[in-house]
Amino acid sequence: MRVIRKISIGSESKEKAMHYSVGQAVYGGNEVHSIKLEKDNSYGIYIKNEKEEVMPWKNFNSNMAISLEYDLEY
Repeated sequence: MRVIRKISIGSESKEKAMHYSVGQAVYGGNEVHSIKLEKDNSYGIYIKNEKEEVMPWKNFNSNMAISLEYDLEY
């Protein structure tokens, strides 16, 4: 299984797409913990709060234009 490091959502990757990377600060001091391919072939973004609790934050279905970047350190 490959680890996803970054996800870009949108057809115009450089100008209008939304980008989320593991470790990125988001939503009120939280941090992107992981990006996972879900059982229904959607992509879930999970965040970690200051208490180290991991929770689902966003989900993007496979009908959207999605670009993935994988972590090359195994």
